[in-house]
Amino acid sequence: MLHDADLRGFASDNYSGVHPEVLDAIAAANGGHQTAYGADAFTARLQEVVREHFGEAAEAFPVFNGTGANVLALQALLPRWGAVVSAKTAHINVDEGGAPERVGGIKLLTVPTPDGKLTPELIDLEAWGWGDEHRAQPLAVSITQSTELGTLYTADEIRAIADHVHARGMLLHMDGARLANAAVALDTPLRAFTTDAGVDILSLGGTKNGAMGAEAVVVLSARASEQRVGEALVYLRKLNMQLASKMRFISAQLVALYDGDLWRRNAEHANAMAARLRAAVEDVPGVSFAYPTQSNGVFARLPEGVADRVRERFFFYDWDRAAREVRWMCTWDTTEDDVDALARAVREAAGA
Repeated sequence: MLHDADLRGFASDNYSGVHPEVLDAIAAANGGHQTAYGADAFTARLQEVVREHFGEAAEAFPVFNGTGANVLALQALLPRWGAVVSAKTAHINVDEGGAPERVGGIKLLTVPTPDGKLTPELIDLEAWGWGDEHRAQPLAVSITQSTELGTLYTADEIRAIADHVHARGMLLHMDGARLANAAVALDTPLRAFTTDAGVDILSLGGTKNGAMGAEAVVVLSARASEQRVGEALVYLRKLNMQLASKMRFISAQLVALYDGDLWRRNAEHANAMAARLRAAVEDVPGVSFAYPTQSNGVFARLPEGVADRVRERFFFYDWDRAAREVRWMCTWDTTEDDVDALARAVREAAGA
């Protein structure tokens, strides 16, 4: 063993292992030969599963990771002169190493937001200049559900954005790396705030919710289909090195998550652990919270020096060191004992 298999922290839901049911699905997919590059039984089943969740027009393109999904989705929506409006805190702007712009060739038009969420009014800060040859043309909007700050859009809020965007001839992308956590928190089906709310294309998450490394771009709307977005993805996926030769092993993971309730069970548990953690430390003197805890992330502001003392036992990230703000992420395998131990460490470090 190269690591302590009992060690868990709160740095990221990417730190967790693979759910045993997903591992079993990978092993089951390993027998015999299957046609490469997506012409296999597991990818065919994934198409059926995706349509069950998102509607009969939905089409899935499995990829390796979330950055690949986001870049591909936005590339497929936009011409070379196109730009995408997003929150300044969005993953595509902050955490993808410039890939949307350097690899995708996409200009990002970012907007500051108080809670990680865009509104029609905020979108209009950058959605202008159509026909001006000197300005990258804002032709798409990207929102994240749940956001990088752990906040949620309601279905009505997304519908308002979609209507606003579509009226301007733009298309709407959703980064759904934590889509399952949002659906559980909102107590709605996945399609209620995606297909039914007017989202055109989705980056469907798996890795943060128990998969080994599995995401997908899902084309949702007739509007996107009319622009031949699915056809573009066929070629862009290969061009961007996101076409898996042994795709059955990616598809099998997504089928294991979404063909049944594993996606929901994992997300429910992660969200519940985040709620438990917040409740356990909210009465500690000097502790406050930057944002509502609506999914599986807790953003806390700690007294001076507390974060570094607690980090001697539990690894987690500073979110805004100047503000003494940290991020604690819970995941499918976070236990109540893990949460309680972190809360005790915070209390001790704060002298409570």
